[in-house]
Amino acid sequence: MTIDLRNDVVPKRLGNAALAGLPDAVERPTYDRGAVSPGIVHIGLGAFCRAHAMVYTDDVLQAGATDWGIIGVCLMSPAMRDALKPQDGLYTLLSRDNDTDVLRVIGAVLDVMVTAEQKSEVFELLCRPEIRIVTLTVTEKGYCLDGATGGLDETHPAVVADLANPTDPRSVPGFLTEALRLRRAAGQAPFTVLVCDNLAQNGIKVRNAVTRFASLRDEELGQFISQNVAFPCTMVDRITPATQDADRQKVANSLGIVDAWPVVTEPFRQWVVEDHFPLGRPDWERVGAIMAEDVLPYELMKLRCLNGSHSTLAYLSVIAGIEAIADAMMDEDLPKVIRRLWDEDLIRTLPPVPGTDVVAYTHDLEARFRNTGVRHLTLQISWDGSQKLPPRLLEAAVELYSSGRDPKVIPLTVAAWMRFLSGRNELGLDYVITDPHAARLTSIAKDAGADAAKLANALFDIREIFGDVLPANAHFRAEVIKHLSSLMSHGVRKTLRAFLDNA
Repeated sequence: MTIDLRNDVVPKRLGNAALAGLPDAVERPTYDRGAVSPGIVHIGLGAFCRAHAMVYTDDVLQAGATDWGIIGVCLMSPAMRDALKPQDGLYTLLSRDNDTDVLRVIGAVLDVMVTAEQKSEVFELLCRPEIRIVTLTVTEKGYCLDGATGGLDETHPAVVADLANPTDPRSVPGFLTEALRLRRAAGQAPFTVLVCDNLAQNGIKVRNAVTRFASLRDEELGQFISQNVAFPCTMVDRITPATQDADRQKVANSLGIVDAWPVVTEPFRQWVVEDHFPLGRPDWERVGAIMAEDVLPYELMKLRCLNGSHSTLAYLSVIAGIEAIADAMMDEDLPKVIRRLWDEDLIRTLPPVPGTDVVAYTHDLEARFRNTGVRHLTLQISWDGSQKLPPRLLEAAVELYSSGRDPKVIPLTVAAWMRFLSGRNELGLDYVITDPHAARLTSIAKDAGADAAKLANALFDIREIFGDVLPANAHFRAEVIKHLSSLMSHGVRKTLRAFLDNA
């Protein structure tokens, strides 16, 4: 059966009334959704949170909890609200392991709101005593952080605007500050802020940004937030590509009805959470989460080994015209480069990770990357490189040099990112550079043309990306320029062959 998804046809839609009629193989909520009350507000209702934290919370509800439902909040676009609200908040999780698909309908989302249209209503919701946790997935750039210092970017246009008009905020720091101010004024204890973005020491960084913003607005408010609001750190891990139309069609055919915005993901998931929740939390540990005193070892392992290798694969692949990670892992050279990245660079920088064999973890990563059922686009992974390269790879390079070792693969990754900024692959096809500094970066690349040294030197001058240590290191600078020159002159294939031959 094929469900017609054309705009002029209105097929049956996923929703509470459709649950009982779903095929037996489709997992679905067995709890009474009508008996569930909200305890969590989630800001930034993208694919990842719906494949990760919301699934853990749905598991808790399946286990019998009734007071930890989720209200989703979209910051600007109403698209996700318009997709999920007619479905009673329900959506399908499509877990793919090569040729095997498992479908599950997630019921944890009770309602969806949009701040651009309902800001006062969202603030009223956040002042309700039953809302004890605010979770966020807004990407690294959503927190308005300064790339060089890691603190609040006080020159960010949204921050400047919010400080001028703090009761009508646009930025995440401004929004959280106003919500916490209103909650205190209503006599409610502050909610816990749980950042679920893939950002090093995410709770600490967002706490510092929000506290700084609040202090600039009102010093006493800043002190209150600093002293009374919990910002636990988290480590999140589940590969979740953007949903494609083919995925929607697959889900529609499997369900026999339409889901406007399903989520595609891999079977693997991991969540490590610092256990600091003054107003309580769901029993996430009962459903597989790791509640820890210190998230940092897990975080470094994941950021460097998974995300660092993802970045390396992405930039080399985009240049070469390889569209997806699974395709890259079928290349004859790229898996060898990633193995060297793990063995020679990244594993050496990691502290012991409780209960984890890191080498075995990287072998598991290799298998996950080869999952043909998850089409994770390399161009999507390439987004926001100026924000992602420092925590994923550049900090590891600094640590290697400080310990007397030379990074072997990290300079190649940096060179690939620099070559990537040209916006054209080796097949002659153009692509868009998606980055907070895209205009500046592409201007530098255009001005440098085919001059590798000119391009590298200009990019090394961007302190908020490279800091001071690496650009001052003659070995790092020379290695990057050597690889960049080869990528520009000879292309990815010959560059990788030369690199591997000189191992």
